[in-house]
Amino acid sequence: MKVLIAEDDAVSNRYLEAALRKWGYEVIATKNGAEAWQALSGPEVPRMAILDWMMPEMDGLELCGKIRAATSTKATYVILLTARGGHGNAVQGLEAGADDYVTKPFDREELRARVQGGARAGQPQASLAGRASGAGGTEAKGEQLRAPLPVCSYG
Repeated sequence: MKVLIAEDDAVSNRYLEAALRKWGYEVIATKNGAEAWQALSGPEVPRMAILDWMMPEMDGLELCGKIRAATSTKATYVILLTARGGHGNAVQGLEAGADDYVTKPFDREELRARVQGGARAGQPQASLAGRASGAGGTEAKGEQLRAPLPVCSYG
């Protein structure tokens, strides 16, 4: 899975990149929000983005808004990684479109767990897309779904 990093601090950027690669992820490392948006606007959109809040050219909140507004990046799982702690900042980051919020300095194992959670969150969408394309194939062969779809009901 591809993970985009948008972090202007060179040491933090390299640390994140090394950790993510060690955990088995393909990494696209960028230094600011504008560079990150350019990478997210490419043909292969990363399924996850880890964004610093305070960056030059475009901050993490503005980038979150662009990610959520664009159809091609709407499903990208966004983790906002920032030195801005506190309940109010977390709420502001989540309202801007982040899926998760981690404060610096961060615990490496906590970040790994949150990245894994984000990867799991993206799996149902990928799985559904595969099933949808598979359903078209069976229809083309003349097969039809014969059983009703299960419906949840509350009694």
